[in-house]
Amino acid sequence: MALSNIFNRLRPYIASALAVAFTACPAIPAFATPDAAASLRQVLDGEWEWRLAQFPERATGDGDHRFDDRLTDRSAPAIALRREHHKQFLAAVRAIDRTALQGEDRLSWDIFSYFAAQAVRQDELLLSMSPHSLAPWSADDSPFQVNPMQGPQFELPELVRSTRFRVDDDYRHYLSRLRAIPGSLKQLQALLEAGRAARLTPAHDALARLPDQFASLADATLAGNPLFAPFASFPAEIPADQRAQLTQAATQILRDAVVPAVREFQNYLAKVWIPAARRTLAASDLPHGQEYYALSIERFTTSPNTPRELHELGLKEVARIDAQMQAVMQQAGFTGTLAQFRTFLRTDKQFQFASAQDELLALRDLAKRVDAQLPNLFAVLPRLPYGIRSMPPEEGNNAPHYLAGAVDGTRAGYFEANTNNLAAWPRWTIEALFLHEAVPGHHLQIARGQEIAGLPALRRRNGNSAFNEGWALYAEGLGDELGVYADPYTRFGRLSLDSLRSCRLVVDTGLHSFGWPRERAIQYLIEHAQLDRGFAEAEVDRYIVWPGQAVSYKVGEQEILALRERANAALGSHFDIRRFHNAVIDHGSLPLPVLREVIGAWIDAERAPSAS
Repeated sequence: MALSNIFNRLRPYIASALAVAFTACPAIPAFATPDAAASLRQVLDGEWEWRLAQFPERATGDGDHRFDDRLTDRSAPAIALRREHHKQFLAAVRAIDRTALQGEDRLSWDIFSYFAAQAVRQDELLLSMSPHSLAPWSADDSPFQVNPMQGPQFELPELVRSTRFRVDDDYRHYLSRLRAIPGSLKQLQALLEAGRAARLTPAHDALARLPDQFASLADATLAGNPLFAPFASFPAEIPADQRAQLTQAATQILRDAVVPAVREFQNYLAKVWIPAARRTLAASDLPHGQEYYALSIERFTTSPNTPRELHELGLKEVARIDAQMQAVMQQAGFTGTLAQFRTFLRTDKQFQFASAQDELLALRDLAKRVDAQLPNLFAVLPRLPYGIRSMPPEEGNNAPHYLAGAVDGTRAGYFEANTNNLAAWPRWTIEALFLHEAVPGHHLQIARGQEIAGLPALRRRNGNSAFNEGWALYAEGLGDELGVYADPYTRFGRLSLDSLRSCRLVVDTGLHSFGWPRERAIQYLIEHAQLDRGFAEAEVDRYIVWPGQAVSYKVGEQEILALRERANAALGSHFDIRRFHNAVIDHGSLPLPVLREVIGAWIDAERAPSAS
């Protein structure tokens, strides 16, 4: 593409960025006290408030409803200000003397010094990947942020599910948010268009499912449109005449403005953006691609692992688990190959759920059985409850997942099961899946972190993939202690999911560093992780558009297992698994190097005579 064409497409961003130079960036609050701990808390509280205001959707999800009438500003000036803020936040944290801090305050310094530095590095790298110096990117706003795994097709319906609808003002704030959707999609399209001009797009071959994921949002009948769902039923406190007014207003906004804007964005993706997407798969094929992939791995694993190290670890783990699956297959009395056993498990009617309700009932029964066993493994449990429900139909064949509850406890967490494709998740998979997504996995760890008294709000809601996903994979391994792997089939389900996380090390690095084609990656998952083809395709597309994230599960789990071994060896008969688990999760989500320090200090404290 000619440089003049690139310049013309980016002219609005260049003008906006120049305007930013004359706009004062929001300052990190000045220290109000010479006390280092108080100063750090003030900085972190200010950062929390900044993030809530910058990303109103996240605020709603966290149970803060002050910004329920707006959406994130993705204009070039707003993005430039965010980049500047990242540098200011890093400088503010590092201006505080770490040696003057103790306990949780020192941990807070370590955590946010680490992540703030990563955000600045990501900003700088994204800018360097563009052929011009005024690209509209930041760590929060990238040209890769719309794909089959993330984007408004998921974020808007999720936002509806987390919004409060109790009184008339709640609905009127939501109407304001609906009015903002067309402008928000325009900003997002401009961001993607700038990426297209700079040849920074996700891989074409992983985007085929994307346009269809907008079908429900583009429904002008509103019967199945998730944005209209709040008007299908109202709280009793809202009078009938107000209900009619609100419903009429929502109908008009959706049909006249929102649905046409969604269709326009959907059409842009299908006819302009996806056809122009790059034909290579590997992140390392992007400008500065090897550096980009290395930073992605470090960002998701909080560790400086090389692609080769991760690939070799994955091959070793896959071989180990393959041997265990062979043994379990023999315990089940099946004579044949693993491939034949997989076919049997996926086609025999005894393993299939008859309906979505059948699957949900099985999961809810499992939940009650597991809940009763948790005190055997944890000294302190979170108070926030969790629920189990189906994921929305627009999410198609995406994996089941957890949605965190509100920080203030006003909304429960939810495990969303994939009942859109019952065949992909037969009965022998649900035990390990539930332990990962609900308890003692994501819900227990995240809810506990949110409830720890004395931690800054930013700590209680902070998360990273290596810790969160590593803990959830570790939680799958607690199934034997919880008594849920009761037969060879459920044990095989546990091993197949463990194999999937090990395969991710092989496939993610294979795709992004070692030249694997998409079909080779799909076949590898079918052969070793026992996936059906549709789910294997969705998994591989996820790795392609989200480089580095998938390797974080096994890296985090291996770290927690190593720390448990270390603690058990050091403490011997004084090792208490309940106290160890709370030592891991009771400081919120930590970078793995910080977690090592925390558990080392815990071991020392447990050795002390006063520990009893």
